[in-house]
Amino acid sequence: MSGVSGVSGVSGVSGSASFEQLIAEGAAEPVDGWDFSWLAGRATEERPAWGYAGLLAGRLAGARAALDLQTGGGEVLAGALARAVRRPPDIAVTESWPPNAGLARRRLAPFGATVHQVADDAGLPFPDASFDLVTSRHPTVTVWPEIGRVLAPGGAYLSQQIGAGTNRELYEFMMGPQPASPASRVQLAVAAAGAAGLEVTDLREQALRVEFFDVGAVVYFLRKVLWTVPGFTVEGYRDQLARLHEVIQAEGRFTCHAQRFLIEARRPPARA
Repeated sequence: MSGVSGVSGVSGVSGSASFEQLIAEGAAEPVDGWDFSWLAGRATEERPAWGYAGLLAGRLAGARAALDLQTGGGEVLAGALARAVRRPPDIAVTESWPPNAGLARRRLAPFGATVHQVADDAGLPFPDASFDLVTSRHPTVTVWPEIGRVLAPGGAYLSQQIGAGTNRELYEFMMGPQPASPASRVQLAVAAAGAAGLEVTDLREQALRVEFFDVGAVVYFLRKVLWTVPGFTVEGYRDQLARLHEVIQAEGRFTCHAQRFLIEARRPPARA
């Protein structure tokens, strides 16, 4: 789902469930990690055409030392490592939220990865030129100077990121009209990569259809993806949730669109 993990599925929630039952379900489900399997049958999100997990598995197979930033519970990285035909002998990850860091340690231990609990916007606890591959899926912030610093000459940064206005239809339904970003996140990322001494070698964008089939799925999603509606609580947004429930009951779904972009940037090789 938006900001974290695409989920595919079909509507499978009974239309007889009441508003109160649905929001209670969405409010009770734990939201640790970036596993969105609870939404199967309750929400869908298109996946980007480029297939980030497959790209990541391919890049990992050719890496000597890899760093995954803001790994969440390690779900995406673990899946890619399991698919890779070869695994880097040196794997490090960062995660800022303690519950997710614990999940990542357990999930990535079989692959020999070392998990470092580091704030998303902090400096990285690694020497210069430590990694030939740095990756990140849906980072909350991208500290480009640090990425450029820890990349070895010839190394690459691969990232799938959240575009501006992602799920605008949902957050404006909940909060009313919101100001649009004055600058494209894609343009800002390209400029920041260049300022960090990196050359952008791949750049792609896509809008993805997102559908919620019951209001409980929306509650769960907004509790998990906190930046969609900052400060969201069921009680604080009960009126909007009731109206959203009515829309879904009448139309069968609530539709919005997630914006995604893929960026790959390389540090130039050392001159002979």
